[in-house]
Amino acid sequence: MRAMVRAAALRGLEPLVDGLGGDGAALLVRFGIPPGTADDALVPAAAVGRLLETAAAELTCPDLGLRLAEQQDVGILGPLAVAIESSRTMGDALDCASRFLSVHSSALRTSQVPDPEGVRGVIGLRYGGAGGEIPPPQVVDLGIGLWHRIILLLHGGPYGLRSVHLTHPPLAPVDRYTGFFGADVRFARDAAVLRVPVGLAATPVHGGDEVLHAIAVEFLESHFPDPGAMVAPRVRAALTQSLGSSPVRIGSVGRLLRLHPRTLQRYLAAEGTTFDAILDDVRRDAADRLITRTDLPFSQVATMVGLAEQSALTRAVRRWYGVTPREVRRRAAGR
Repeated sequence: MRAMVRAAALRGLEPLVDGLGGDGAALLVRFGIPPGTADDALVPAAAVGRLLETAAAELTCPDLGLRLAEQQDVGILGPLAVAIESSRTMGDALDCASRFLSVHSSALRTSQVPDPEGVRGVIGLRYGGAGGEIPPPQVVDLGIGLWHRIILLLHGGPYGLRSVHLTHPPLAPVDRYTGFFGADVRFARDAAVLRVPVGLAATPVHGGDEVLHAIAVEFLESHFPDPGAMVAPRVRAALTQSLGSSPVRIGSVGRLLRLHPRTLQRYLAAEGTTFDAILDDVRRDAADRLITRTDLPFSQVATMVGLAEQSALTRAVRRWYGVTPREVRRRAAGR
């Protein structure tokens, strides 16, 4: 399933490209993202990565990711931004980001890890792919650059950054990186990491508000429960269980999973699929099993896979396999 990211991740890109002599609107269209797309719209994370890499190459702007990070702030994270900004301590903010970054992008994660250089009193803030994969270089620069700027904001100034690890060789002169982060930058490492003092977690957040934080976290928990879990397999299981015995509607499945239909649709979009696509897949698997492994009349097969009549089954089977249900059964029997 495709990983998705909120379109807000590209906020500021169009004018940045225009300022570099390109055509920002045309660039977005080339990668299937219409200009003016709402921040909450979900776009394929892979397309965003290709877009940034292409723009950096075509505009001869190797520090494009850092430049875009300079144009953005915590606000691009949408509802997660409120929870992070209102945290009581930096540790609360870091934990919140680790738990809920998938609200912004199912492709990315941030976490606290042991210091990759093994220095006592130092921890690492790792930024990378949700499955441990390494994002494209410009995505790494944008993501960890923005994370650095957010921490500066929350801390109210320099936060004791020891050094930065990046997963790629220098894309721009090294002093561009050291100037951006205000610290030593080490390249071609195993993971993108901000190396920070252990004591940073206990530092109060500049402008934290416990009441607002509790409200924001409750909102995230109720609208985005268990963000690390995949919803599509749960939808598939629910459909497999109810197919042919109860109405197949997104509302009924949403009630079973305790999710509002719109929330369920949003989760599935973030996982690169839709309710209708999963239903069609479940229906195809069931129809294939009933057609090839039983002698049930096709009218009964149609009912058992949740179709109103045999003609609907015939149309579906033709779409799936290019032949009629009778031909599928005949081929399975080897006749």
